Order: sequence, then structure tokens, then C-alpha cells
Amino acid sequence: MTNSIAVIGGGASGLTAAIAAARSGKYSVTVYESGGRVGRKILATGNGRCNMTNINADTRFYHGQNPNFILGAKRGFWVKETIDFFEELGVVVNVEEDGKVYPYSNQASAVLDVLRFKIDDTDNIRIMLPFEVKTVTKTGERFVITAFDGRQETADKVIIATGGKAAPAFGSKGVGYDILKAFGHKITPLAPSLVQIKTETDVVKKLKGIKLDADVTLGGEREYGEVLFTEYGLSGPAVFSLSSRLGNTKTVSLDIMSRYDKDELYVKILDRIAKRPKITLDNFFVGMFHKRVGQAILKCAGIEPLSRYAVTLGEKEIARVCAIIKKWDFRITGTMSWNNAQVTKGGAVTDEFGPETMESKKVKNLYAAGEVLDIDGDCGGYNLQWAWSSGYLAGTEAGK
Repeated sequence: MTNSIAVIGGGASGLTAAIAAARSGKYSVTVYESGGRVGRKILATGNGRCNMTNINADTRFYHGQNPNFILGAKRGFWVKETIDFFEELGVVVNVEEDGKVYPYSNQASAVLDVLRFKIDDTDNIRIMLPFEVKTVTKTGERFVITAFDGRQETADKVIIATGGKAAPAFGSKGVGYDILKAFGHKITPLAPSLVQIKTETDVVKKLKGIKLDADVTLGGEREYGEVLFTEYGLSGPAVFSLSSRLGNTKTVSLDIMSRYDKDELYVKILDRIAKRPKITLDNFFVGMFHKRVGQAILKCAGIEPLSRYAVTLGEKEIARVCAIIKKWDFRITGTMSWNNAQVTKGGAVTDEFGPETMESKKVKNLYAAGEVLDIDGDCGGYNLQWAWSSGYLAGTEAGK
């Protein structure tokens, strides 16, 4: 077998691409992985459980200059096909109420293991590691893959599946962007996404470690879910999902009692005062919020000292408290670094690739898959779905 395919990157998209490319039996497939083992980032997904996909996956959960680019993958290899693919490999899946799909074992290692088992059982796939690719060039009809240590290999076709710049500890260092740029592809601005948001710390530092459910609003978008206060700002799934919309937005807002409107909330607080008029304000919200959250709300409303009795609250003070509970604003100062991000916002411009094939429109037999492309998804299994789908399409097309 003389025809060969090089897959640059041994993550979710790269491993899927290799398996798909090898199925035709027409090519030998080599996966070049910079680290000491493949699939390291898979092990960290879903807090170690691996949120494999989401049955609700659709364009509204994806971002980039052209989110409709995913429609090619949706037509070719999407949620059902992904679940079938992994069940064929031996993974029993569990679909949770919110649509998230996990392995029934709740072990990310199981997902990686079945991919590795399949590769080990496939004669025309080999893994080269550690092999840290520095450049990919093309001479005539063949590609030359050069490592940082000087080693060189050649291939007829190349799939760039290097990931982005997020979580560099797992091997995502952004080399794929340099490779694609060298072939004339445009790269959009890059930023950390699915990442914690940094805010002014006067309030949040005092609430460090407290979790609550809230409607989070950022950049005109809203997401309901768990929010975690940290010493530097806000974290949690709802914050992660909205972090990709940050842009030039300067404020993130929390509605920590979204089931009540302002009027209902006002009446609830009046009732609370009537039932416990002599409780001091520092304990007034105990049973409704975490004690420190209640104290912070009162202070943000300019109500002090907290040694006052609840009965001393005036109408205007109650109104200010209600306003903060429904729209608690935090001024944004940035995001945490690439080290903390789960995914990269931005990437190779998708208009320069075929949506059904992932093949470059500029360079024949050059493909790209996964995070290196300008597609990023919300928190909840959407990014892994894109990795499986784009990798499978690229591998299938390259293997023809």
C-alpha cells in the first residue's frame, strides 16, 4: 500500500479522521501526535465523564463567521451517526434530561480507549509519537511533514486536526494555524472561549466558592445555569457558554431569582419583613440565598449597617434590593488565559473549505477538522460533536 494520509494531531477529530480514512483500505494512515499519548484532551472533557455530544445540537449552539458551515456535517455525520459510531466501538451511551450524552460508565477514558482499540486493530493505521510537527509543505503532488527535531515524512494527503490554542497543557499550541496560513488560508482573530470571566473583584472575592443558579446575560444573550463566584470573577457552565459572546461587552448581569418578576419579588420581601421584623439585616436573606450573597446584595444596594432590623427597610431600599436581585451587574475586565479555556474562538475561515468534505478549496488533498476551523460551540457536548463530525467527514473524503 503506497498511498498515504497524514493526520496531524491525535485528539478527538484526528483519531476519528484516522479511523474513517482507513476504512476504504486504499491508504496507509499515520497520526502524528506531539505529546506522549493521544487523546489527552478527551480525558478532561465533561469533568472526566466526557460529554460526547448533545441530542439538541444545531446551528444555534455554534459560533464563527459562518455557523451554517456545520450543516454539511449535520447532513453527513451528526448526532445519530456519532452515537452509532461509538456504540459500534463498544460505548453504551446515556442521554440525560438536558440532552447531554455521556458514556454509561461516566468515564472519559472509556471513550478514548475504544478509539485506541479500534486503531490498534486496524492494520493500515499507525501512531507516531511524540512527533511535534513544525511545518507541512508540498512538493509536486506530495506533502512533506517536518518535525521540530528534523525528522521528515511524506504523504499524498494531509488532514490538519491539531486543535486550537485552548488548554496548551494537552498539546494545543496553535501550530495548525501556522500550517494553514503557509498554504494561503486566512485565520480569524483568536480568543479563549468556554472560559471563566474576570470582573472587578470587590464583590466576588468575598463570595468566593459560592454557587447559585441564575439567568446570566452577556452581549445580548442569556443563559440559565450554575454560576460560581471566584476570587477573580465568575465561572460555571452558564458563564462558560456565554464567554464566546464577550466581544466588546463590558458588563455581565445575573438574575438570581428568575422565577419571580420585580413586583412579585417586592411582595415576597415585604412578606419576609412582616414575618421576621426583628431579624437583623445580616441574616435577613438566610433561607432565601447564601448568607454572604444576601449581605453582598444589601451592601450593593447601599443599605448599611447590617445590624439594622428588617423592619427598618424603606420602600426605596426594598426597590433597590429587588433591582439588584433581578439584574446584578459585574464589570468585566477580561477572561482567564488560554490555560483555562476549553476551546478556541476563531480559526481558519470556513468559506475556504468544503462543508461536505472539509477539503481546502486552495490546496488539493489538504483537509482540516475540529477546533482549527472557525467553529466553536457552547458548553454541553457541542464542541466534541463538531470534532467527531468534521474529523469523520475529512477522513472519509480523504480515504476515497
